[in-house]
Amino acid sequence: MTDNAANETIWANLLHLGVNMWADCIVPGQEDAYICFQPTLRCETDLWNEVTAKMADDGLNMLVIDVADGVKYDSHPEIAVRRAWSPKRLRKELARLRKLGIEPIPKLNFSTCHDAWMGPYGRMVSTDAYYAVCRDLIAEVSDLFDQPRFFHLGMDEETAQHQRLYEYVVIRQHDLWWRDLYFYIEEVEKGGSRPWVWSDFIWHHPEPFLAKMPKSVLQSNWYYSDSFSIDRRKNDRATYVRAYLQLEEHGYDQVPTGSNHSYPENFQKTVDYCTRNIAPERLKGFMQTVWRPTQTRYRDRQLEAVDLVGKAIQSI
Repeated sequence: MTDNAANETIWANLLHLGVNMWADCIVPGQEDAYICFQPTLRCETDLWNEVTAKMADDGLNMLVIDVADGVKYDSHPEIAVRRAWSPKRLRKELARLRKLGIEPIPKLNFSTCHDAWMGPYGRMVSTDAYYAVCRDLIAEVSDLFDQPRFFHLGMDEETAQHQRLYEYVVIRQHDLWWRDLYFYIEEVEKGGSRPWVWSDFIWHHPEPFLAKMPKSVLQSNWYYSDSFSIDRRKNDRATYVRAYLQLEEHGYDQVPTGSNHSYPENFQKTVDYCTRNIAPERLKGFMQTVWRPTQTRYRDRQLEAVDLVGKAIQSI
């Protein structure tokens, strides 16, 4: 990583290599839905290449890769889905991305709401066996990515509400959630990377979050709607928007995250709002998310997501 890369505004896109974040199936009768577990890789090479080429052309400089069960790890090959990439193939792809001017960053989501990719280990949370597997995976992924600048740990939506349709529910609360987060952070830092998390824990637990979340952890509050009002009478998700202001007030580095999941205009509005309200030295950049597999049936949405970032870059 060059000094220029460290100081450059991040314009990131998140792509899924592994998709199995959710439970085996949380929508009865919708077993083919993208949110349902599938035992075969859902990442098409042609579309992956098309999206990343467009990223380079449009000025994006970072790809956050949700690795999950999309790689047949040397340490735990039993996690991998069918047709998962070999470590050798992943390394080759990371080299290709770097030649395009795109910095690859790994993501492993350890939220119990989004750890279906861990297979049986997702049902061993906070046990010695679980910690051993997490330690192995973080170390191996850090090595595969050549000690990346950042390592995204997820940690979003670990609530009863988000798991209300799951057949198997695991929710860590109070000090256990924090102890496990500190464990992941320590393992990431051992690999030479800066930990990165989703910030939504602050929405409903602002006091413990602000007291216990280390400033060393890069924050991505996420918000995907079209209104950026912090007046609850005008915006029923005002709490989500207010989190950007709370993080700024308490001195956290941020990479605000938008999406074309529902509102294409969200990303530009995210850029405009956060540029006005977050100090430049703490506003490290922005990330776009699609929340769809990298498959041809979602091609238009994937390409639209990149296009919206490209237009936002031009607007600055």
